[in-house]
Amino acid sequence: MATVNGNIARILKAEGVEWVSAFPQQTLIDAVTLAGIRPIITRTERTGVNMADGFSRVRNREAFGVFTMQQGPGAENAYPGAAQAFADSIPLLLLPGGPPTDRTQAHPNFEAAPGYRRVTKWAANINLPGRVPELMRVAFSQMRHGRPGPVLVEIPADLGGEEAPDFGYEPPQERRSKADDDDVRDLVTALLRAERPVILAGHGTLWARAWDELAAFAELAAVPVMTTMAAKSVFPEDHELALGTGGHSGTLMAARFLERADLVLAIGSSLTKSTFAFPLPEKAVIAQVTNDPVDLDRDHAVDHGALGDARLVLAQMAEEVRRQAGEEGRDRRPVAAAVAEVRREFDDQWRPLLHSDEVPINPYRVFTEMAAAVPPAEAIVTHDSGYPRDQLLPMWRTVTPRGYLGWGKSTQLGYGFGLALGAKLAAPEKTVINVMGDAAFGMAGMDVETAVRAEIPILTVVLNNGVMTHYDKNLPEASRVHGVDRLGGCYSGVARELGAHAERVDQPGEVRAAIERAVAANGEGRPAVVEVMTKAEERVARHF
Repeated sequence: MATVNGNIARILKAEGVEWVSAFPQQTLIDAVTLAGIRPIITRTERTGVNMADGFSRVRNREAFGVFTMQQGPGAENAYPGAAQAFADSIPLLLLPGGPPTDRTQAHPNFEAAPGYRRVTKWAANINLPGRVPELMRVAFSQMRHGRPGPVLVEIPADLGGEEAPDFGYEPPQERRSKADDDDVRDLVTALLRAERPVILAGHGTLWARAWDELAAFAELAAVPVMTTMAAKSVFPEDHELALGTGGHSGTLMAARFLERADLVLAIGSSLTKSTFAFPLPEKAVIAQVTNDPVDLDRDHAVDHGALGDARLVLAQMAEEVRRQAGEEGRDRRPVAAAVAEVRREFDDQWRPLLHSDEVPINPYRVFTEMAAAVPPAEAIVTHDSGYPRDQLLPMWRTVTPRGYLGWGKSTQLGYGFGLALGAKLAAPEKTVINVMGDAAFGMAGMDVETAVRAEIPILTVVLNNGVMTHYDKNLPEASRVHGVDRLGGCYSGVARELGAHAERVDQPGEVRAAIERAVAANGEGRPAVVEVMTKAEERVARHF
C-alpha cells in the first residue's frame, strides 16, 4: 500500500537523495529509511538545516540537501536556518510536519507553509494525498531554476500515513537560457572601451557552474576579477587576474581596483547594497548579467544588462570579444602586472601578523599554519560569523570551486558548523575545516556529538580569545561593570567528552602539528576540534 510519506520518499530516492538531516518526531523518517535513504539526527533543528545548506552549496544544484522536522516546535526551531539560507540564496528542501487538516488556522498551531513564506522561495501544504507528485515536482523545479532559495512542502500530521495513488515520477530537467544578442554586443562594446574595467563575480556564477567560462572570459578580455563573499572560490585566487574577495572585509587588490574602476561588470550578482558588499564607485558604468529580472535597476541604475544563465552568457560574451578584439583577445600582461604590484603591497602589510609569534596566538598566524598543514586545493573551508569571517575571508587563498564557503547576509553564530557537516557529506574526499570563535561554539558545539555519532569527520578550529571581540567598544559600560563581553570554557574538553579528537594549543609553533594530527584523525573517520588560545585581534582588512 502506497502512503503519502512513502511516495515522498520514493520521489526523494528518484531525485538521488542519499541522506536527510532530521529531528524527530516525524514519521517521514521511517519512510525514507525504508526507501534506502539514511536519516541523520542532529542535536538542533538549525544545524540540520545548515547541513542541508552546506551539501547544496558544494553540489551546486546537481543534488540538494533535505531536512525534515516535526510539526510545531520542530518547524519553529528550524526557522533561523531557513532564514539564513534564504538570505544567501541556497536551494534546499524542507519537509516539516504540520497540524492535522482539521486543525489548520487554529490558534496556537504553527503552520509552516504560511509561516515560512517570508524565508522560502516557494512553500506549499499537501492538502490531498494525490497531490504529492505535483507538489514535489514543483519543489525540485524551483530549486533548479532562477534565483536559488529554500523550498518547503508541509506534511499534515493526519496525511503522512494515508493511502495515496501510485504514480510515475521523472525529475524535472534543468533549463537554462542565453541572453539577447544585442544586449551582449552592447555590454561587451562598453567593456572593451573602458580603461579600468573590473569583473565582480557573484554567487550566481557558482550556481551556474561557470568557473571555467569566467576564467576564459577574463583572460580573453584582459579584465581582473573580484568576487563577492558568497562567490569566493569561483575564480582561483592564485590566478594572475585575481583580485580576491570583497565583503565586510576584503583584499587591498579588490578595494584598489574597484574604487578606480570606470566600468563594473557584475556577473551572477544581485548588486544588493549591504554591509557585506564593497560599495560600487559612484561614477562607474554598471553592467550586470543576472538570471533574475528583479535584480536589474534595483539598488543601482544599470547601464548595460543581460538576462540569462551566467555560464551561457559568459560564453556569448567571449564570442563577442573575439569578434570585436580578435581571436586571441587582448593582451592581459599589463593588467596582470598591475594586480601583482598591489598584491605584493597587500602581502607586505599583513605578513607580520600572518607569521606572528605572539602569545596569546594571533589568529592570522593560525590561518598560515592551516594553509601549511592542508593545501587549499584539498580543502573546503568555511568560517563563522564576526571576526573569524572578517579575518579569514581576505587571507585564505582558495583555488578550487567551492573550496571556500563564504556566507553572511544574515550572520547567525554557529552556522558554519552545520555547513561543514553538509560539505563533508557532499565531498568526502576533501578536508573540511570550520573556523569558529568561542561564542559560535556556544551556539553549535553540542553538534560535535552529531559529527561523532554520524561519523562525519570534519575539523573545527576554535579561536578562543575569551571575549566577544570589540564588544567592549560597543557596550563599554556593560562590559566594564558586568563583563558582558567576556566568555569562558574549555571547548576542546567538551569536544573530547563528546567523542571527538580534541587538542588545546597555546603556542604558535604548535598549531601546525596539532592541525596535522587532527587531519590524521579525520582520515580515521573521527571528527576533530583544535582549540587555539588566541588574542583579541581587532585588525581587519577593511579598505572603505
